[in-house]
Formats: sequence, C-alpha cells, structure tokens
Amino acid sequence: MGILIGFWVLAIAAIIGMLKWKKPILLAAPFAAMGVYIVIQIVMVPLPLWETIQMIMGMR
Repeated sequence: MGILIGFWVLAIAAIIGMLKWKKPILLAAPFAAMGVYIVIQIVMVPLPLWETIQMIMGMR
C-alpha cells in the first residue's frame, strides 16, 4: 500500500511541477519510477535473469 501511495504522491508532484515550471518532461518521472520498480521486482526473482525474462515472456 505504501508503494501505491508513493506513486500517487510522485504523480501529483509531477503534475504540480509541470504546471508551475512549464516543463512537460516532469510528467515522465512517474513512468520512470514505475519502470525502475518493475526492473527491481524482476531482479528479485530467485532465478537467473535470462530464465526470468523467458518465463515472463512465456506467460499467456
């Protein structure tokens, strides 16, 4: 639950920052954070990296 709240806070901060400083690139921050979170979760799987990637791609 804490990670979800963190993503929401980051998204709201990015929107406020984008409106305040007129920099739309700030909207990429929540997506980058989600990407980093996914990579960390993949690395935490107790299989070799290549087997983990094959397992994820093989899911239907």
